[in-house]
Amino acid sequence: MGDVAMTVPVLRALTKQHPELKITVLTRAFFSPFFRDLEHVEVFPADVKGEHKGIFGLYKLARQLNKKKFYVIADLHNVLRSKMLKKFIRCKRFISIDKGRKEKRLLTSGQIFKQLKTTHQRYADVFRGLGYAVDLSKPSFPKKVALSTKLQELVNNHSKKCIGIAPFAAHEGKMYPLNLMKQVVEKLSEDNQVILFGGGKYESEILNEFENSFDNTINLAGKLSLDEEMDVISNLDVMLSMDSGNAHIAAMLGVKVITIWGVTHPFAGFTPFNQPQDYGLIADREKFPLVPTSIYGNKYPENYKEASSSVAPEVVVEKIKSII
Repeated sequence: MGDVAMTVPVLRALTKQHPELKITVLTRAFFSPFFRDLEHVEVFPADVKGEHKGIFGLYKLARQLNKKKFYVIADLHNVLRSKMLKKFIRCKRFISIDKGRKEKRLLTSGQIFKQLKTTHQRYADVFRGLGYAVDLSKPSFPKKVALSTKLQELVNNHSKKCIGIAPFAAHEGKMYPLNLMKQVVEKLSEDNQVILFGGGKYESEILNEFENSFDNTINLAGKLSLDEEMDVISNLDVMLSMDSGNAHIAAMLGVKVITIWGVTHPFAGFTPFNQPQDYGLIADREKFPLVPTSIYGNKYPENYKEASSSVAPEVVVEKIKSII
């Protein structure tokens, strides 16, 4: 999800700087709301678990796409599925992203420790390779969405600053320990409204417990569509997130994003778009010198599982207060 969300500010810049282009984004239908306010951009949904599953499904998908007669194709994913699709699609120009896999291996093996090219710039480089330079230095963002009556009743924000918190990530090594996050929520909810984001039964149950423990705390997990969640996020004063999709959704909407990093690190290039360096709260590398242990947070020594705990709750709270 984060990879898809990171394409949005790049496509926004591309379409503004090259308004003659018409863009078709091939992605899962679930992600369609990400592109809802981009001009000259349409979404073609890929059903990779159903109609378009496997090699025969990709062949069927290619036949459907070929009817559109694309001038160029930009592969921003560069995985086996997109490589197979390339063999079936009729198009003279096809360029794939350079993910910098070698540099990232050096970073996670400890052979180098420096900032690598951001994923946003890697996306922009693909379009530059097609002849469409993209300048990301002066970004624009959509306006805050006027909340529907349903969302106003849910959020119930009376003049308090609105802080979003998304405490979960795909891998445990990327998460801030929940007992510490509870301390953060408790402190922030004293003077602000805290809105919790998550998904699935397990996450909803934990966030319900947070909601029931503190005033001014609302759990939206499992209650809204992605479209509606984006509407709420667009109205936040700040989002607190792990190195995960919610950080990139908030950033693409122009919201300030504080991120907590465990076994991953911003140097790999996944910092949320247009966020200052000091908005990323990093695990203590004196205590955890192997960070980053992997790019996606799925590989780490057992004693690194709670590397992010080296960021004190007080530090998180003070950083957010300094912004709002």
